[in-house]
Amino acid sequence: AGRGGGPAMIVENRPGAGGAVGTETVARASPDGTTLLVVSTPFLIDPLLRKLNYDPLKSFAPICNLVSAPTVIVVNSASPYRSLGELLDEARRKPGQVTMASIGPGSSFQLGFEMLKRAAKADMIFVPYPGNGPALNAVLGQQVTAMFATLANVSQYLQAGQLRALAVGNRTRAQALPDVPTVVESGFADFDIDAWFGAFAPAGTPEPALDEVAHLFTAALNDNAVKEKLSVQGLVASLTCGNDFAAYLRRQNDAYSRIIAEANIKAE
Repeated sequence: AGRGGGPAMIVENRPGAGGAVGTETVARASPDGTTLLVVSTPFLIDPLLRKLNYDPLKSFAPICNLVSAPTVIVVNSASPYRSLGELLDEARRKPGQVTMASIGPGSSFQLGFEMLKRAAKADMIFVPYPGNGPALNAVLGQQVTAMFATLANVSQYLQAGQLRALAVGNRTRAQALPDVPTVVESGFADFDIDAWFGAFAPAGTPEPALDEVAHLFTAALNDNAVKEKLSVQGLVASLTCGNDFAAYLRRQNDAYSRIIAEANIKAE
């Protein structure tokens, strides 16, 4: 039970098929506000890459975008590049020689890479890795030029001076990196690669039930102890709810659909 006699919440992890098993379970659940789904960015991307038994925009009622993990493009500190512009200039000078590692294929980072590559008219190579560890080792070992990752996965290496941050992938600068410009500030309008975690209910859940849950999440994420715990994990409360969250999802879905078609991106 929550503090102050709040409602009891039971967290049930449903692994399998990259989260699709749990997501489909909630899509079929009774729309009474008692079964909720908390998912992250692949929730939108996976159905664009393979046939799944739910539609992220139609099978669910978005409640709130809860927290965000800032994303960042980094290079090895021994690298000569001190800005995203310098990295992209090099890619234009030497086609096919600048490489960027990340988790993939089919991740939001690959989609962001392809968006950036096209907007910058720079011939760079995306190098997918099955996990953050191997991608990190590649940039630390200078086998690749750069890495696109969540800040949480690279922050200790930035602090230790082993990596250098060139740009933040979110629309706004990261609190932890106030001096690092966004990709948008670097000249690429509308670029927004955010690692978000949001809450959803089955489609058809009554408005009062959605409002009640949104209120509970809002209260929890405004609690200083919760903010502290999130901060330790490299997360920040985003708290965009209802129609604003739905509009954000539609924008992201359109951008992802477009780049998947343009770059002919396939799932693993």
